[in-house]
Amino acid sequence: MDILKDFVFSSVSGKVPAHRALAAMAVASPLGALADLVGTWKGTGFNQIWRPNQGSSDHFLELNETIETLEFTEIPGDIPNRGLLQGDINLHGITYLQQVQDANVLGPSGKPAGIHIEPGIWVNIPATTNPLDPATVARLANIPHGTSFVAQGSVLPSIPGAPPFPVVSITPFAIGNPAGLIPFPESTLTTPSAFRTPSGDIPHVTQAMVDNPNVFLSSAPNLGAITSTTTLTISTQALNPPTSGGGTSNIAFLQGDAGGPNAVAVQMDATFWIETFADAGVTKQQLQYSQRVLLNFNTLSWPHVSVATLIKQ
Repeated sequence: MDILKDFVFSSVSGKVPAHRALAAMAVASPLGALADLVGTWKGTGFNQIWRPNQGSSDHFLELNETIETLEFTEIPGDIPNRGLLQGDINLHGITYLQQVQDANVLGPSGKPAGIHIEPGIWVNIPATTNPLDPATVARLANIPHGTSFVAQGSVLPSIPGAPPFPVVSITPFAIGNPAGLIPFPESTLTTPSAFRTPSGDIPHVTQAMVDNPNVFLSSAPNLGAITSTTTLTISTQALNPPTSGGGTSNIAFLQGDAGGPNAVAVQMDATFWIETFADAGVTKQQLQYSQRVLLNFNTLSWPHVSVATLIKQ
């Protein structure tokens, strides 16, 4: 991230119209709600993924208690986007690096096993006239398994207190038919299975968490002290149809051949809650998120859900 210290976006040919530059100056921060993300956040989480398996079962349910560090750095300057159908606009953004480790399983080095690393960018997008969209935010991510995505969405009005957490299910369903749920015995922790993470590796995972991973978020100890919450909601699907952008792209291995995908990521939906709370008279910030990725293989969509509660350092 240090290379950004001497890097500032600048217009190299032509310039964004002056009235747009003045409009950008009128707000408290050109980053909007993203300004609160800048900094380093650390905490814990819960990860669930159905992954393909060769042999007597086509799937394996991996569960992880996680340790996470999420670092955001502001991109200095305006990011000019040239317009043809309407005038130029400026974006403003932050880079991020997410690192997730297993809280209980050690890797070959004797340190917590790394299970996810993700570099990316969040951008704040002003309202546009072509397309006729309100102000939005977007997340651009690169996952080392071979998937990249753009997810666009909205900043919801700030609310007092803690947010409500919706129920999220990990139950697979027939591709294109979310109502056609197909449960598997691995989702029941009391049912023995060789195709689920051993119980010794997930000592604090409960059946309630497997049934609804957002239960992990609602058990955060600081919820009673939260004074305000700002919500970011994004998706690779159109949240403001028909003009919202977004989508996923996967390497050839994930897409597979004519017989069907190995495991292709077709959709990502996520909600981030930026929360302010009081701790012994000191105002602090907490970041909670719930993310669902749909992995398609063997005629089903398999939800991959990740949640975490992080404190700004």
